Amino acid sequence: MSDHASFWDERRYQAVRSKDARFDGEFFFAVSSTGIYCRPSCPAVTPKRSNVRFYPSAAAAQGAGYRACRRCRPDAVPGSAEWNVRADLVGRAMRLIADGVVDREGVTGLAARLGYSTRQVHRQLTEELGAGPVALARAQRAHTARILLQTTDLPVTETAFAAGFASVRRFNETIREVYACTPSALRDRPRANRGGGEATGVPLRLAHRAPYDARQIFDFLQRRAIPGIEEVTGPPGHRRYRRTLRLPHGTGVAEVREPDPAARRHGAWLESRLHLTDPRDLSTAVQRLRRLFDLDADPHAVAGHLAADPRLGPAVTARPGIRSPGAADGEELAVRAVLGQQISVPAAARLAAVLVAAYGKPLPAPDGTLTHLFPDAATLAGAPLDELGMPDSRRRTLRTLAAALADGTVRLDPGADRDDTERALLALPGLGPWTAGYIRMRALGDPDVFLPSDAGVRHGLAALGAGPDAAEGWRPWRSYALHHLWNHTI
Repeated sequence: MSDHASFWDERRYQAVRSKDARFDGEFFFAVSSTGIYCRPSCPAVTPKRSNVRFYPSAAAAQGAGYRACRRCRPDAVPGSAEWNVRADLVGRAMRLIADGVVDREGVTGLAARLGYSTRQVHRQLTEELGAGPVALARAQRAHTARILLQTTDLPVTETAFAAGFASVRRFNETIREVYACTPSALRDRPRANRGGGEATGVPLRLAHRAPYDARQIFDFLQRRAIPGIEEVTGPPGHRRYRRTLRLPHGTGVAEVREPDPAARRHGAWLESRLHLTDPRDLSTAVQRLRRLFDLDADPHAVAGHLAADPRLGPAVTARPGIRSPGAADGEELAVRAVLGQQISVPAAARLAAVLVAAYGKPLPAPDGTLTHLFPDAATLAGAPLDELGMPDSRRRTLRTLAAALADGTVRLDPGADRDDTERALLALPGLGPWTAGYIRMRALGDPDVFLPSDAGVRHGLAALGAGPDAAEGWRPWRSYALHHLWNHTI
């Protein structure tokens, strides 16, 4: 082992000794004497250093023959914040695998989306994560299967295919290898929170790293909620955000609850529930919620950098855990960004509601105030849009964007190249730097976007006594600095 690797392994062991939850999902450790692997914050007695091995992914630990700890559930940790930051092949591949692309399209489909050969994709993932795309997708399928087994009454056979397995035999083998028990035994263990399938949905705990400023993100979503596809109900501290989802195999309705700051100030998850027409969409729906609520961020890395700025630092200290909300649907977010050009946030929400009522696809049955899916790009590309009462130039921009999304000229899937996408957006008539940047920040989850022409940003900078050039010192976390500026003026 090199001196460099030994140094980092010692740092990791110190994190394990201190049960440091900040590193959950960043690495995993396995214990050779017990044959299990854990998250760094596992509450069990710390093993001897000589018995500990470190792995960059759960799939790598599973590939080495270790089974998941039943106490700390290492498969349920937040994702590594590194994949939010990185725009290279490995970062893009990890986002696509999490979205279920390997299950739907295979490794060939993953490589085609990335623009590389399957051999190159496998080599780079294995070098950095100790596992190839098939093993990484398999680890995710095992986690999905555990959720379905322990929270629904789906028959075991249906659970296997819903989790993405091609056969019941492979499903059984994987569960035994990962959890050291049969699917039936895994189902029998926890009986709390067991749901009844579609009638009650799938209850979930969406893990994140604390601190998490839930009030900020629920405020952000509430101000922008579009009637028909979104709603936010309840008083602050007890709100429920609900929205419809267009998914690869069907549709869904997601609910996420705002944690009560008095009851669980430092909680490490958001309570959620998913109602899906097809359970095969579970992993994809979870990942879209994670992106929307920015649950894989590393708040300590962000705050540690931004707080060093003497002007921005006090705002960062005053509002720990601020997030940069992403999007549940990239194409929807892009259309909403165009609708919001040069008008207020409430006006943009009202305009979007008109668009949804005119061109959205109705749900088979309304779910409270949720009645539609957001209109798809192909529909909007050929729509007259007369109902919107917008200038002709704006309607043309909206149709042009929709056509580019429909024919693939502009890609907004989790594996899209951010620079290529921004260039493609700027090449469309009527789309300027603010719109392209806003789409890049939210639809593609880029943590390093700044919008100097935004009115709220200008006011925030003025309140701090800073100019736009100050943002250069905030890289690579300018998106989070932007949200601090917006909140500074509210």
